[in-house]
Amino acid sequence: MLLLHSHFVSLPLPDTPLASRILDDDKYYPFFEDCLGALDGTHIPIHIPSSDQARYRNRKGYLSQNVLAVCNFDMQFVYVLAGWEGSAHDGRVLQDAQATGGFRTPKGKYWLGDAGYGCTEFVLAPYQGVRYHLKEQRLAGQTPENAKELFNLRHSSLRNVIERIFGVVKRKFKILDVAAEYSIQTQIHIALAVLGLANFITMYEGISVGTTGNHQYLSA
Repeated sequence: MLLLHSHFVSLPLPDTPLASRILDDDKYYPFFEDCLGALDGTHIPIHIPSSDQARYRNRKGYLSQNVLAVCNFDMQFVYVLAGWEGSAHDGRVLQDAQATGGFRTPKGKYWLGDAGYGCTEFVLAPYQGVRYHLKEQRLAGQTPENAKELFNLRHSSLRNVIERIFGVVKRKFKILDVAAEYSIQTQIHIALAVLGLANFITMYEGISVGTTGNHQYLSA
């Protein structure tokens, strides 16, 4: 299945057009004109030998692999790195993706990430210590009071695309909620294949499968 779908997740090129989600909305354009999409980690349950369970136990207490996913504003995955232990910090997984996993961002472009990633050359995070999530704004029952709150609100509404695509994929492919009793490698392959298949359903482009040690990724 990985080979069959080896062309359905691809990184953007330097000349990739700006997403209409930004271009056609003056709340976002020109303020986010160099934004390509959003990234985040998601935890997928994993079956693991008892000797390795400590490393795979995440902060919520269950065993998982921490999967980095990057998507564009058309709800398509453009990069996936699977296989990291559930205890690994999202920022560490991103570092590996950039250093050895083939994750490349065109010069001058960036992705939206949550505060856990911090701001870097290729990741734009929200202001810390300022109301951020959309639900926080709704619960507060008021509009943004200053420029930082306004920025965080619009950042959140754009970055929400990665949360929505995770929700759609996990509802559609229930295997992602199950710690299947396969080898670690097979469980990694399942995560990669399913996210690639999600793109196959919504687009007609390709993915290529690469590997860095025990971690595997999908990219152009």
